[in-house]
Amino acid sequence: MNGGSSTHAQPPEPSAAHTIHEFEHGYEEEQRLRGFRSACGFVTATWGLHCPRCGKLDLVEFPLSGKGVVAAFTVQNVPADEFVNDAPYAYVLVDLDEGGRISGWMPSIRSVTDLAIGERVHWVQSYKPGVQFEKDVPLPGAARR
Repeated sequence: MNGGSSTHAQPPEPSAAHTIHEFEHGYEEEQRLRGFRSACGFVTATWGLHCPRCGKLDLVEFPLSGKGVVAAFTVQNVPADEFVNDAPYAYVLVDLDEGGRISGWMPSIRSVTDLAIGERVHWVQSYKPGVQFEKDVPLPGAARR
């Protein structure tokens, strides 16, 4: 070791289309969900700096409708402090129509019999933290799955 300082230039830090705070502010204040799309076609509803599929730093902001189907869920009976008056409720993982997955909660779900995997849901604005979903209401005369 020579005790001298390194002269190697560090690569620039990657940047995102917006900060995590701006990402959360979108659904909490602006009434919209933001996602990211990579040139490889991967869509994610999770904030990040690179594509988890191809690894490239090419993510661009992509609007999400908030509509999708329940991929998994569990009913929470012992909630965090912010949700103590809402228990029980469902913590859900939703496959979005545009691609990507997002987690959220559903205060109207009180039991595992109140929701099914594959059921259609949509995002709704809430004064509570996090991403809140509601069940889609079938149109009169629409065929049930």
